[in-house]
Amino acid sequence: WGIESKLHWVLDTAMKEDACQIYRENGAENLARLRHIARNIIKADKSRKASVRRKQRMAAMKPSYLEAIFFNGLEHCD
Repeated sequence: WGIESKLHWVLDTAMKEDACQIYRENGAENLARLRHIARNIIKADKSRKASVRRKQRMAAMKPSYLEAIFFNGLEHCD
């Protein structure tokens, strides 16, 4: 349960998953998949030692950091 609780805690606190109000058709599942992908890309970034929430904020404020972690995440998907 520890691993599952840790994953859901990050998704809820950093990405506000429980506050999502989208319930139409497959919208909720699609957004959940995108959140998981985003979390995995952020976790794969080892360039900075920071929380998922902090890395999200840095990526939102600095497009160069967003680009770096995005392309780094794509390399890890191979």
